[in-house]
Amino acid sequence: MFIPLKDENPRILIPYVTWSILAVNILVFVLQKVFAGSDPYFFMKYGATPFLITGGDLPVGLPYSPIIPFLSIFTSIFIHGGYYHLASNMLFLYVFADNVESILGHKKFLIYYLLCGVAATFAQALIDVESTIPLIGASGAISGMMAGYLVKYPKAKILTLVFIFPIMLPAFVVVGFWFGSQVLNGMANLNQTGGGVAWFAHIGGFVAGLVLMFLISKGKFNWRT
Repeated sequence: MFIPLKDENPRILIPYVTWSILAVNILVFVLQKVFAGSDPYFFMKYGATPFLITGGDLPVGLPYSPIIPFLSIFTSIFIHGGYYHLASNMLFLYVFADNVESILGHKKFLIYYLLCGVAATFAQALIDVESTIPLIGASGAISGMMAGYLVKYPKAKILTLVFIFPIMLPAFVVVGFWFGSQVLNGMANLNQTGGGVAWFAHIGGFVAGLVLMFLISKGKFNWRT
C-alpha cells in the first residue's frame, strides 16, 4: 500500500483553484449529510449512471427525478460516498494538484481537471454500459492530476507511507505503482457486477491526463533544478 503524504516540490503559483476544489468537495459532502439522509435517491439523482449517459432510455415510473444525464457527469465528480472516500481523494488532490496548477495556470488547470473527470466517467461507462449504479467521486479527475504530475515531475520526491513506514520515493515510483495497481485490479474485476471501485474511471482519467498534458503544456520547467 502506497499512500502519498506530501511532496518536496516548490510551486510558483498560489493554487487557488486546487484549494477551491478541495473546499467545494468538502462543502458538498457536508450538504450530502444534511440532505441525503432524507433523500434515499440522492446519489441516483446526482451521480453519473452509465446506462443513462451512454444513451439508455430513462425507465418509466421512477420514484425520483434524475438530473439531466449530461450534467450528472460533472455533479458526480464532487460527490463522495463516505468519510474515507472523501479523505483519501482530497489527500491525493492536495499532494499532486498544486504543482499541476502551477504548470497550467488557474483557468487551464480547471479545464484540465474537469476534462479528466469527464473522461474518467465515460471510460467506466463504456466498460459497463448496462450499469444502473451511479458513479461518484473525484478519483477519476485526480488520476489525471497524477498523470500530469508524472509527466512534468517524474523525479520529484514524495513522502510516502509504505504500509506503516514513511519513505521518500520519486514520483515515477509512487505514481507508477498506483497506476499499475489500477490496471491489475481493473482487469481482475472486468466482469464484476454491482457496486465497488470504478477501476476503469481511474485508468481513463489517468490516460486523459497524460494526453492532455502533452497537448496543452510545453517546456520542462527547469526551475526545480
